[in-house]
Amino acid sequence: MTDKRVIAVIGANFGDEGKGLAVDSFCAGSAQALVVRHNGGAQAGHTVETEDKRFVFHQLSSGSFRGADTLLAKTFLPDLYKLEEEILAFRDVSGFSPRVYADHRARVTVIDDILLNMALETSRGRNRHGSCGMGINEAVLRNEAGFWLTVGKVAGMSAGELASELFRIRREYVIPRLSSLGINDGGEFSDLLSSENVIVNASEGMMTGIGYLTPVNGLSEMTDGRERIVFEGAQGLLLDSENKRFAPHLTSSRTGIKNPLELCRDAGISLNMAVYVMRSYVTRHGAGELPGECEASGLGDIGPDRTNITNRWQGSFRYGRYLSPEELAAAVLEDCDGFDGDVCLFVTHLNETSGMIRFCTGDIPAAELPKHPAFAGRIGKVCCSYSRFGLS
Repeated sequence: MTDKRVIAVIGANFGDEGKGLAVDSFCAGSAQALVVRHNGGAQAGHTVETEDKRFVFHQLSSGSFRGADTLLAKTFLPDLYKLEEEILAFRDVSGFSPRVYADHRARVTVIDDILLNMALETSRGRNRHGSCGMGINEAVLRNEAGFWLTVGKVAGMSAGELASELFRIRREYVIPRLSSLGINDGGEFSDLLSSENVIVNASEGMMTGIGYLTPVNGLSEMTDGRERIVFEGAQGLLLDSENKRFAPHLTSSRTGIKNPLELCRDAGISLNMAVYVMRSYVTRHGAGELPGECEASGLGDIGPDRTNITNRWQGSFRYGRYLSPEELAAAVLEDCDGFDGDVCLFVTHLNETSGMIRFCTGDIPAAELPKHPAFAGRIGKVCCSYSRFGLS
């Protein structure tokens, strides 16, 4: 595999940079491509548009229109209950069903993770963390507490056995956690956490979802015959679980190059390229600091964002300028420190800013950014997208 192209697509900011567009572009013209979803779970929303099709990917890979297979890695958190809905919706748009594989060790999200997440965010009122309400952090905490449930384990169960396990988890973990959180007003979600029908319905939906997956022993089983392997990251570097600068408004996963490097090492292959995706301006959907925040109208001809709509959990989509090239470069260079492959930038939405990247310190043409001293010659090239449909 060392002679084949293995690429990590990484968000450089707070997410919503255009990673779906980048993954779709890298899968174009590559027969037997594999896209690896390796962090987060169903909370991702990666949009791919063609002249006549549009789809927002959550668990399926953004290379699916190109016929790429999807692998849900052991570091991904599948939501089996939601998987069928996404696959059927994609089939309606594309006319075919994609092939989806999952590492049998991948830890699954369960319905009570989601309800706990929603109840906790509701109880916080104006002090919400800006969660997507998809239960990712609760799933991580539950697994750390020893109440794990994996793809392989679910695949070996009946719906009745799964329901029994979900009831056990609720009894032994969820109810004590609710008590420890002291949630007095979790809205309707508190009531749902005491409903037996919720678990029965969830177990049946999860068993349907597992039927769309082919469990495998990891990436090592999936490399033969692949012309290209693309790691599709979710969220961005500034939301990484270890990014203390923006704590506590972070995601519960590693969003940078760490997972791809470890998965490649375990599979005996080499990562060739790290691609850091960024808009020509900064966005954030959720609570927390947004340095350089401003009105969208001050950035250029910014069109409506059909994916990041105002919602109960994340609020309104927010806009800003980059503080400086040095601030942007610091996050990228820290993430790829020690990586000896190629490092590139992939800039999207340039059609909205006349090809310029918006900085508080003064705008810079996208094509000139790799030459800036802040990047210390580490960036090999920049891919520029002036269209919703990919590279221009």
